[in-house]
Amino acid sequence: MAQLGFIGLGIMGKPMVGHLLAAGHTVRVYDLVEAFVKEMAEKGAVACANSREVASQSDIIIVMAPDTPDVNAVLFGENGVAEGVKPGSIVVDMSSISPIETKVFAMKLADLGVEMLDAPVSGGQVGAEKAILSIMVGGKQEVFDKIKPYFELMGKNIVLIGENGAGQTCKVANQIAVAVTIAATAEALTFASKAGADPAKVREALMGGLAGSRIMELLGERMIARNFQPGFRIRLHQKDLNLALQSARSLHMSIPSTAIAQQMFNAVEARDGTDFDHSAMVLALEELAKHTVA
Repeated sequence: MAQLGFIGLGIMGKPMVGHLLAAGHTVRVYDLVEAFVKEMAEKGAVACANSREVASQSDIIIVMAPDTPDVNAVLFGENGVAEGVKPGSIVVDMSSISPIETKVFAMKLADLGVEMLDAPVSGGQVGAEKAILSIMVGGKQEVFDKIKPYFELMGKNIVLIGENGAGQTCKVANQIAVAVTIAATAEALTFASKAGADPAKVREALMGGLAGSRIMELLGERMIARNFQPGFRIRLHQKDLNLALQSARSLHMSIPSTAIAQQMFNAVEARDGTDFDHSAMVLALEELAKHTVA
């Protein structure tokens, strides 16, 4: 069996490692938060002191970090993967980062004799815990074929989109669609409440028609229950939408609904909600509704 490494043990990484361990794999782990490393070691993972140590003892190194600079530091910083990785190894970046930088990272790893897949995920904490993540992959077909059995331990909808960077491009598109759908769900439920209808009953009715969606099902329920504990933090979705808006400018195109969704996230951030779940976008609408003149 291949020796696996996993760097990044947040709310997504920990359950993903758990599935790999449950399948009988040896997984070497590292995170900047020592308590996370200790927690996973108690569940059977092998604790490492840094990313270099993970890479030096692994054939496949999976990275799950918050943002592009974090992945750069994991891969090429002091005590990073590049300092310990062996030629012939495979790096699988499952973070959500810049498609452009992803291509640069892949080329730098190739110079070390290392293949790379970008494989961002969608499904949030629930998807990670239930191993039903959607995994969007960029890279070579033969490398994808080698890694797919491991992806299948963590997700269900696994698609090779194209070459390096294509997976990240797909994830940006995903985040556009999710953000705009959150906004639409928040508007619908806030409208129903303001008009005097029971938003829980409205959501139940909408779930049976064309307006039904996973966002309406999961995040609509959070909005009604006022449960904004993070499954996916607003600050991370803001990061993804910044990538979308920057990419759109470089493509000379307009994505106005995405820009509005970002402004709604910004409004929640202004209320110290940056670490709320992204369903908390509804708070921005509710604040506006309070000041609407009849």
